[in-house]
Amino acid sequence: MYQSILTPVLILIAWTLVMWLWMYATRIPAMKKAGLNPAKLKEKSELDVLPRSVRQIGDNHNHLHEQPVLFYALAFYIQLTGSGQDAMMIGLAWGYVALRIAHSLFQALVNFIPVRFVIYSLASILLIIMTALCVIRLL
Repeated sequence: MYQSILTPVLILIAWTLVMWLWMYATRIPAMKKAGLNPAKLKEKSELDVLPRSVRQIGDNHNHLHEQPVLFYALAFYIQLTGSGQDAMMIGLAWGYVALRIAHSLFQALVNFIPVRFVIYSLASILLIIMTALCVIRLL
């Protein structure tokens, strides 16, 4: 099960859905408390009245639809080119997923940006390494 590059992909997708549930579990009650009617909202900025702790979770959910898209594409490239069982790539992929989950939890619970940036940067470095290895193998 853990010997495929696609398993970390599945886990990051599942984590994104966990964050989606967490976002709505906190956002809907906060919107009710703030007297916001979702049907009448026209701009995201109208949610700025919600507590920062609630907005942080939604912001992270959005972040999971940004850089991880590159990870998904790269993982499928690795799988399709026959390196999906490569232990180094799988290890790098798990590292990336673990750091993205850590980033989510840190952003949702603490959100001290300098530390969050370090976590994000470490995940980005793993993604860069994975990409560089694929390019080197291609050449």
